[in-house]
Amino acid sequence: MGFAGAMVVAMAVDALLGWPAPLFARIGHPVTWLGRLIAAIDAAWNRASDPPAWRRAAGVAGALVVIALSVALGWIVQSVLSLGWIQIMLIGILAWPLVALRSLHDHVAAVAMPLQAGDIAAAREAVSRIVGRDPTALDEAGIARAAIESLAENSSDGIVAPVFWGALFGLPGIFGYKAINTLDSMIGHRSERHEAFGWAAARIDDVANFIPARLTGFLFVLLASRRSEALSCMARDARRHRSPNAGWPEAAMAGALGVRLSGPRIYHGSATDEPWLNQGARDPRAADITEALTVYGRAMMLLAALLAILAFA
Repeated sequence: MGFAGAMVVAMAVDALLGWPAPLFARIGHPVTWLGRLIAAIDAAWNRASDPPAWRRAAGVAGALVVIALSVALGWIVQSVLSLGWIQIMLIGILAWPLVALRSLHDHVAAVAMPLQAGDIAAAREAVSRIVGRDPTALDEAGIARAAIESLAENSSDGIVAPVFWGALFGLPGIFGYKAINTLDSMIGHRSERHEAFGWAAARIDDVANFIPARLTGFLFVLLASRRSEALSCMARDARRHRSPNAGWPEAAMAGALGVRLSGPRIYHGSATDEPWLNQGARDPRAADITEALTVYGRAMMLLAALLAILAFA
């Protein structure tokens, strides 16, 4: 239960400080360190000349190496920390960079502000920093939809999941999860280069996010003003999403706001025909991003409260 308390510390520090820009400029960020390792393995082991089966095997080995090193580092650091309150505080501080509580809020709020002011160009620029779809093809509804979807999905990937694994296993849990999530974001997509090599990264990420994604969806349901709509939309539409996990928080958020999310979009010039979540609802507007941020904030406070109860009750 001490690990749950440490995750409360991590969430509190991140909510207050985020990851300061001067610190990033000086030392980068743990995720960028992981990214360099993954990029090096990708460059060395993912050879286009190899057959797909070999590239898949190399991807399995590469993913396991990155995850094992991260878990081992977390275990070594945690094993030398003092016990009791000092350990809880130190684990929380060391876990702080891996909880994206404030940065997620700030990146999504940066989309809402210019969109509410009618500055579509600035809103497109802001949303391009958090989604991969082509921003030039987005109108107000498309920008709002992209921001809300990113907020919902990354609430799970960026906060609930790392905190969940950290509460269970401490630093090995949160370090290992962040390695899994970074692997998926870098090589776990279905491009020509990573279809085989990134197969393991994507599958492992699906498993690691199974419980956190559903937990995030239920947190949104509990804190929504339209609880019944959020619950029914999540139960009905979550499995329609192309991702086995992202549909849960996204569908819950769609029902909570009374808007439709997902649907057709353009990535790198190619159109994809994704199914709608909450199909019969209206398109989102700028004000809906602000409401989504309110639901998000309440959900994260509830998560911290639940962890505190586990740790200190």
